[in-house]
Amino acid sequence: CTRKIDRYLLKILPVALCWKAGERSFSIDYKNNCFLRDGKPFQYISGSIHYSRVPRYYWKDRLTKMYMTGLNAIQVYVPWNLHEPVQGTYTFEGDRDLEHFLNLANQTGLFVILRPGPYICAEWDMGGLPAWLLQNPNITLRSADSDYLQAVSNWLAVLLTKMRPWLYQNGGNIITVQVENEYGSYFACDYNYMRHLRTMFRAFLGEDAVLFTTDGNTDKELLCGTLQGLYATIDFGTDTNVTTAFSRLRKFEPYGPLVNSEFYTGWLDHWGDQHASVDTQKVSRMLSDMLSLGANVNIHYLMTGADHDTQFRPVVTSYDYNAPLSEAGDPTDKLLAIREVIKNFRDIPLGPIPPASAKMAYGFVNLQKIGNISGLLDTLSPQGPVRSQNLLTFEEMKQSYGFMLYRTLLPRDLPHAISLISPVNGIHDRAYVSVNGVYQGVMERDITLAVNVMGRRADQLDILVENMGRVDFGSKINDQKGLLGNLILGSDVLSDWLIYSLDIDGAIQSGWPQSMRKDIHLFSETDGGEESGPTVYSGTLQLPGPAHDTFIKFNGWMKGQVWINGVNLGRYWPQRGPQQTLYVPGPLLSSSVPNNITILELERAPQHRRVLFMDRPQLSKTTAPS
Repeated sequence: CTRKIDRYLLKILPVALCWKAGERSFSIDYKNNCFLRDGKPFQYISGSIHYSRVPRYYWKDRLTKMYMTGLNAIQVYVPWNLHEPVQGTYTFEGDRDLEHFLNLANQTGLFVILRPGPYICAEWDMGGLPAWLLQNPNITLRSADSDYLQAVSNWLAVLLTKMRPWLYQNGGNIITVQVENEYGSYFACDYNYMRHLRTMFRAFLGEDAVLFTTDGNTDKELLCGTLQGLYATIDFGTDTNVTTAFSRLRKFEPYGPLVNSEFYTGWLDHWGDQHASVDTQKVSRMLSDMLSLGANVNIHYLMTGADHDTQFRPVVTSYDYNAPLSEAGDPTDKLLAIREVIKNFRDIPLGPIPPASAKMAYGFVNLQKIGNISGLLDTLSPQGPVRSQNLLTFEEMKQSYGFMLYRTLLPRDLPHAISLISPVNGIHDRAYVSVNGVYQGVMERDITLAVNVMGRRADQLDILVENMGRVDFGSKINDQKGLLGNLILGSDVLSDWLIYSLDIDGAIQSGWPQSMRKDIHLFSETDGGEESGPTVYSGTLQLPGPAHDTFIKFNGWMKGQVWINGVNLGRYWPQRGPQQTLYVPGPLLSSSVPNNITILELERAPQHRRVLFMDRPQLSKTTAPS
C-alpha cells in the first residue's frame, strides 16, 4: 500500500517547490505547553465561520463583528465539493474566492486556522467530499483506496499550492492547518491513509507548518484519529467536564498546548426536531474555565447535509443553530456574553460590536402557477431522458444534487388501489408519485416505503425523486441517491424506464420561468383551489425602497424549494419544522427592478398561493418569530 501511495505523490510533488523560511514563525512549545508566535507564547481564541455559507458581500461584516468580539483568529472549512464540483474542474471565483476571504481576514486582524479536509463534516453534503466520487460504486472513501487517493492527491495539489503563500511564516495569516477531520469517528481507521495525507501536507506546506487533527472526546476516537507528526486536539461542548476532557487528550498528546477545536455553543437541527438551544451561562462558564487553563479555544458557530444513526435524518436549510452570531449576522446576547469573558483574558478592540443589519417586512407576494413538473421536462431536462430497463441512481446519471424524474407505464389495469413498494428501502430520499399527472402520494426513506396507486394499463407513472442531502458523518457517507433497487407494483417488478436528469437550478438561473411568461399559460390566483403534486409557481417582489435583509415564510405550503433572482435559497418544510422561514440576504434583492420568486412545491400548494416576507426569522415551529 505504501508503494501505491508513493506513486501518487511522485505524480504531483514536482509542483511542491522549496520555500525559504521567513523571519516570522509559528510553532509548538512542548516544554511550556503553548504555541509560539515569533518566539513568544500565544493563545488563540477563535470562532468558526463558513465563507461557503455567507454571501461574499457580507464577508467583511461578519469578520469585523468577530474581531470586535475579541477573537484573534477564525477557523475556516474548505469544502472540496464546492471547489471541484466536476472532476478536474476547479473554481475559486465569486462566493468561492477563498483567497479573497483570507485576505479580508488578514486586513481585519484575524489569524486563520485552516481546515481543508479533504473531509470536513460541517453539516455539509457528504462532509465536503464530491459526489462524483460515488460514480465508482466500489470506492472506499477516507481510506487508502487507490481511486480515492488519486482524487484526493489531485485536489490537494491544487488547494495546498494556493494555501502555502498564506502560511504565517510566509507572510500570510494561516497559523495552523488541520489534516482530515474527526477521523476517529470513521469506521476505516486506516493509518496508511492518514500517513499519505501527512506526507502530502508536508510536501506542499513545508516542515514548519503546524499540522493538527481534531477528534471527539473518547479513547477510541483519539486512537484512530491521531498520528505521530500531527498535533492532536479534541472537541466538546457544555455537557462535558473540562478537566476530564483535557486529561484524556493528555494521554495522546502529553505535552504542548491544550486545544478545544470545536467548542459547541449551539447544535444542529434535523427536520422534525425541536430547535436546538445551548444555555448562554453554561457557554460563558465553560469558556472561562478553558481560558483559565491556558487552553486555545475555537468557538464553533454552529449547503446542508444529513446524519444517519438508526435512520436517515436530513438537517434543515438554516445554519443558525442558536449561534452567537446569527445567520443574518446579528450579534446575540450569547455573543455579548462571550465578549465579556474574553475581556478577562486579553485586550479587546475598543468600541462596540457593529449592530444588526436593517431588516424589512415586505409583506405578501402572490404567486401564479407555471405548471406541473411532468409537463415542464422540455425546459428542465432539455437533453431528454435516458432509457434503461433498470433503475439508475443519480451517480450513474452523473447528477450530484437536486431532482430526477423516473417514468414508466403501468403494466396492467389497477381498478383498486395497489401498493407501489420499495422492498429494499431504496428511496433516496423522497419520491413524489403521480399517474397521468394525478398525484398519488409520497414515499420517504426509512419512513414510508409504499404508496397506493390506481390507474389503467399503459397509464404514465412518474416518480420525482428528491435528494435531501448526503450523509455527512459516520460510516454511511457513501450515500447514493435516486431509486436504489427495484420498485414492485403488486406482483409486477417495474422496468423499461425513461430517466430525466433535471437541471432546475440552471433553468431558473437563465431567467426561466419569467422569461417565458408570454409563451405559457398562467393560472389566476383563484383558479382551482388547492393543487397536489410537484408544481412550479412564480411571482415578483417589487421593493418600495432600498434592499434590506428579509425572511420568507410559507404559511400553508407543505414542502419544496425556493429561488429568488436565480439563487436557490434552500428547502422549506414548515409542517415538519422546526424551521419556518428562510433568510433572504439584502444584496440578493434589487430595488430598481422586480425580484423574481420561483417556488417548486412538491406536495400541495395552499389555495391562497402567497408567501410572506418578514423582518425576523422563525426557526422554531412552536414559538412565535423572534
